[in-house]
Amino acid sequence: MFKEPDTLIGLGVGTTKIAVIVAERDPRSRETIQIIGIGSTPSLGIRKGLIVNLEQAVRSVRTAVKDAENMVGYALNQAVVSFNAGDVSSVMSSGMVALGLRARPVEVEDVERVIEAAQTELSIPANKIALHTIPVRYSIDGNFGIEDPLGMTGMRLEMELQTITVPTPYVQNIVNCVEASGIKVDGLVIKPITSALGALTEEEMRIGAVSLCIGGGTTGLTFYRDGRPVKVAIVPIGGDHITNDLASVLRLPLNKAEELKKRLFVAENDDPIKLDSKGQQQRTIDPNVALEIIACRLEELFTEHVAPLIPEHDPKLFPGGFILSGGVAKTPGIEDLLSDIFKIPVRVADPRDSYHQMPPGRDDTSYINAIGTIRYMLSKERNPYRFIDPPVSLWRGGSGAHGSRRDNRDKNERSKQRSGQGMKNFLEKIKESLKELF
Repeated sequence: MFKEPDTLIGLGVGTTKIAVIVAERDPRSRETIQIIGIGSTPSLGIRKGLIVNLEQAVRSVRTAVKDAENMVGYALNQAVVSFNAGDVSSVMSSGMVALGLRARPVEVEDVERVIEAAQTELSIPANKIALHTIPVRYSIDGNFGIEDPLGMTGMRLEMELQTITVPTPYVQNIVNCVEASGIKVDGLVIKPITSALGALTEEEMRIGAVSLCIGGGTTGLTFYRDGRPVKVAIVPIGGDHITNDLASVLRLPLNKAEELKKRLFVAENDDPIKLDSKGQQQRTIDPNVALEIIACRLEELFTEHVAPLIPEHDPKLFPGGFILSGGVAKTPGIEDLLSDIFKIPVRVADPRDSYHQMPPGRDDTSYINAIGTIRYMLSKERNPYRFIDPPVSLWRGGSGAHGSRRDNRDKNERSKQRSGQGMKNFLEKIKESLKELF
């Protein structure tokens, strides 16, 4: 039986696991919510955020949804989906429009015009979709720090805009996978954003901080300044690479290397770790040797992949430091290693510090993304200009996993038309999105 209380449902598609989070509103206040269920299952058919076997991925999503349904006691039929993708681009642009010869209040049409002015600087490839359009900074008559320009009076409106683009096939495959499992996709969000929302405090976002989420197949980064994300990036390195390193150096089967890694994450002392293997002699591993192997991979990640992504290449621009999340954040000594490299504060995010109470057993760093998905939905409700997403029709295209061949032909034709129209059509979609919000 389907039940439709006032709920928020997030579904995270990751390399290591599929997670479904369900939050219910307090009837007395839409701002107050309670986490009432989290379902999860290991991911199958997904590597580095990419779906490589659709059938296996669909089964994984169904299993995670069923797990959440068993906890909340009713069927789920829709969700906002967070996911990772390769070849993610985060580009800043700026725009300015005149409000008139005399000062007057800013209207929705003015915001549309300034977004269009900022977007005309960009050229979005035909095979990509602008998944998020994020106003980073507004200025009225040269005065920055404007949170929401609507209704404020001035003669000139300026803005800095961040546009996050993702390959269209990634988006369509995620939508097809989730909807084939019986869940309607209500919205899409790139995982580094939800990880940041789940990990960072409001103060850290304001003074400047970096969310660093190290998952199974990828590492997501979101750079916050003045309360807004100024850059998003995904590095195709994660916990699976650590497992492969342990297996290669210590000559272990992959499943035993994964077991060793997880035991290291929860080890409370330096006692040798014994690994039993069917049909083979028991192996005894020195945890310090294993941690040194992990440290080598993490140092490479931080120095060769994270450091070059920092805006202006100066970590001191982010006095709030690094906030770590994801399963690999449980590695002993990871805070000291990262702090030694960048010389700024480092802390590991703790879901128990969140104002949303997490169920027992689901309150570690690997579930930060789930919390962030709920905060993402709440943030969009409170301030529609915080994250401006494209209309659903732009990425749904009228077809899904169950679309007919004719539907697919129509979709391909529409795709060609969109490519031909280029930026003009994209700007029209942004305007449609703004009109939907107000």
